[in-house]
Amino acid sequence: MNRQNILLVASASIATALAMLAVPAVGQLVQGNPAPAVSPAPAPQPGPAPQADRVVPASQASIQQSFAPIVRRTAPAVVNVYSSVNITRTNCPYANDPFWARFYCGGNTQTRSEKVDNSLGSGVIVGADGVIVTNNHVVERPQGLAPSQAQEFRVALNDRREFPATLVMADAKTDLAVLKIDIGAEKLPTLDFADTRGVQVGDLVLAIGNPFGVGQSVSSGIVSALARSDVGVSDIASFIQTDASINPGNSGGALVDMNGRLVGVNSMIFSKGGGSNGIGFAIPSEMVRRVVDAAVHGGTLVRPWIGAGGEPVTGAKVAALGLDRPRGVLISNVYPGSPAEKAGVKKGDVILAIDGRDVFDDKGMKFIAATKAEGELLNLTVLTGGKQRALQLKLAAPPGTTKAELMQVNGRNPFTGAQVAELSPALAEELGLDPFKFQSGMMVYSVPPRSIAGSLRFQPGDIIREINGAVIRTPKDLAAAINKVESGGEGAWRLAIDRNGERIERTFQG
Repeated sequence: MNRQNILLVASASIATALAMLAVPAVGQLVQGNPAPAVSPAPAPQPGPAPQADRVVPASQASIQQSFAPIVRRTAPAVVNVYSSVNITRTNCPYANDPFWARFYCGGNTQTRSEKVDNSLGSGVIVGADGVIVTNNHVVERPQGLAPSQAQEFRVALNDRREFPATLVMADAKTDLAVLKIDIGAEKLPTLDFADTRGVQVGDLVLAIGNPFGVGQSVSSGIVSALARSDVGVSDIASFIQTDASINPGNSGGALVDMNGRLVGVNSMIFSKGGGSNGIGFAIPSEMVRRVVDAAVHGGTLVRPWIGAGGEPVTGAKVAALGLDRPRGVLISNVYPGSPAEKAGVKKGDVILAIDGRDVFDDKGMKFIAATKAEGELLNLTVLTGGKQRALQLKLAAPPGTTKAELMQVNGRNPFTGAQVAELSPALAEELGLDPFKFQSGMMVYSVPPRSIAGSLRFQPGDIIREINGAVIRTPKDLAAAINKVESGGEGAWRLAIDRNGERIERTFQG
């Protein structure tokens, strides 16, 4: 085979690979049929089965197809997001001391306010009225920032116009935040949400953002993997992995498919040197839609829970359970009164799938629940005693107290000054604790250094189990036990606390 024939065969192979995904979408956009802009809508029904809608190109011209029509449609909906803080500076280091200010500075203590940029990222317009989604880590308040130092946000559109922005909602657990800009009666270009349940490994995608602050850029790649739950810091993560180049500054930008729809929000990269190594992660659009809907309709995000936990089915468990391969979650805990218990899930069951989607660990189950609203139904495929059965579970908010219901301990006792809270699934959800490990008790939430509790070295996370023999489970138990010792004139406080799973007993003189 001569060199010319080899080149023709290679070209045909490349054409076959590219056009399996690109031709229909690019052709559709070139014909002037872009997807219409939509506001956040209810979550779609269970995802479609994989579709065989990829076609093989018929000519050399197919290779010359371009992503330009998709970029023209999507780029205007991707913005730059800037976060800055106001810092007050003075020309005299002794401005707070009148004597030394006069001595060293001649009484000249003029101050000036400066804006200092401390964050740069990207964002996606998802509401024509100026609703923008980005990453939480792009807009989160820097540690150590004084309350008097205001944090401000501004957004630069694709056409270089800039607007001040208001933070509507930020959610650290999903690493998503929602901003709003005032554009009057103007309607901004937006991106539709893709149904990520139909996304397949190998699909072509584009990443759009502002890497390294050089200006809006576009990179192309494929979906490398789905449902990555073993990366990141959240216990409800299920990332889309892509090899499209994602670098610092791309955070909060768009990952779009060949129809110009938002597949996900670019969140982070796997890198040892700070640059793209071809392993990037995006938050799926079904989670993005859920957070945006919550922000637009009140600003409160309530994560429903299933109320069951377990471990992945691996190794010898596969054969013992009669499965053909490692899959499912072997349930080891079912919370009393939880949606799982009401649906009929029991310890020893294996949850194989939820709404037709295979699950492999706790994070996968939590992610699916987190994309739903309270009161929605989940269809479970459960293996019980070697037989599969179908169950329907109605999602509910986790019960119990939250951080908003913290209790300050007053009086004169070993816990004076500390903030405490009753352990509950709701609090566990907020703090990232295991609701099955600590199902009851009063937990120390915060301990000011200059307090009685601080001087006695109590720590956040300590769980109060007993006071002078009285078992502590609720705020009422704690108040009664403290009042009994204080009013009874007992000479000592005999305490039992749980610290990192270890019981510690201590005695203090009154």
